[in-house]
Amino acid sequence: MDFGYSQQEESFREEVRDFIKKEFPADLRWKFGVTFTPSVQTHEGKDWEYVSGMRAKFGAKGWHSLSWPEAYGGKNSLFLQNIAWEEILYYNVPAVDHIGVTFFAPTLLKFGTEEQKKKYLPGIAKGETYWCELLSEPDSGSDLASLKTTATLDGDYYVLNGQKTWNTGAHKTQMGFVLTRTDMNLARHRGLSYFALDMNTPGITVRPLVNILGEHEFNEVFLDNVRVPKENMVGGLNKGWYVTMMTLDYERFAQMFYPAVRSYLDGLVAYLKEAGIKLDAAFRDRLAYLYSECEMAKMIHYRAMCIMAKDSPSTYEVAMDKMYNCELAQRAADFGVQVLNNYGGLCGNSKYAPLNGWPSYYYLDTSSYTMMAGTSEIDRNVVATQGLGLPNE
Repeated sequence: MDFGYSQQEESFREEVRDFIKKEFPADLRWKFGVTFTPSVQTHEGKDWEYVSGMRAKFGAKGWHSLSWPEAYGGKNSLFLQNIAWEEILYYNVPAVDHIGVTFFAPTLLKFGTEEQKKKYLPGIAKGETYWCELLSEPDSGSDLASLKTTATLDGDYYVLNGQKTWNTGAHKTQMGFVLTRTDMNLARHRGLSYFALDMNTPGITVRPLVNILGEHEFNEVFLDNVRVPKENMVGGLNKGWYVTMMTLDYERFAQMFYPAVRSYLDGLVAYLKEAGIKLDAAFRDRLAYLYSECEMAKMIHYRAMCIMAKDSPSTYEVAMDKMYNCELAQRAADFGVQVLNNYGGLCGNSKYAPLNGWPSYYYLDTSSYTMMAGTSEIDRNVVATQGLGLPNE
């Protein structure tokens, strides 16, 4: 399996880097949270306007849709897309509506009708339309098939009733995709349907959930007789489980945090050198191992990417990819606060905080990484059963 990039692809990497250096000042690197995580959604006012502007700039370059077929404005290259993601993750550029771009759009390309693709893809590609995910419920997280939100056919509409939770950015998105129960008489995995949902539809109430950092990135969403046109169903009646499993594969694949971890380690090393702090042998060994783990995480991700590029089944590969990358981020965050000692716990509002308080922020932020997009326990089950062929029980 050849993971090498061609000269053309490496030239594209330089183009992305040059664009970032021009449009994204270096002093903003530790400001907006890790790209591809919910934390980017916490910004308000001028900061949020800046995020929206960066998304539009990347959209104008055509960099949200590089993996799409040429018929829909893409380059049909998952490898080019990965290069763009590696660079924005390394520099922490808040340039992507993560949910719409990295896992709803590819799901729509696979399961959507031509009318749906023409309606929704252009806004995603331009960085103008933002999406949220409406899957989990208060009693249905890892056991998603137990969800209770219903969709009942009424003429040309489905009427939705229920509650969703942990909905990243639902307070800032124009659109969402939602999984509902459309047939109570079928087995629980088979009676589900998946819809595109206009978040401005009457009957939708969005309430904030404040996280451990005191920030508003998550929400709970209440659906009270929400009428959704039946043409908004994606993938067919009672086929929502299959559509959702593909969405989750794309979501796990997108948790490629090795560039962000490498960026953080580079920032730590630069700070330690500037401050004249010398590491003892144990910390040097840990640092070297974390750098080597970044390369391992990259290879695991590239393997999953090569399989996905061939449109081959890749569920256990992307589960392994997501699990390793997220756990690596946690190990790097733990290393940062330990190596900085008392300074590692200082927040950004302290003039003594290294890297604008990023180490303490990163430590708290990464605590959720092994839960989002499916827990590490679920990922290990997927690897065990689908990858190693072990029994379910």
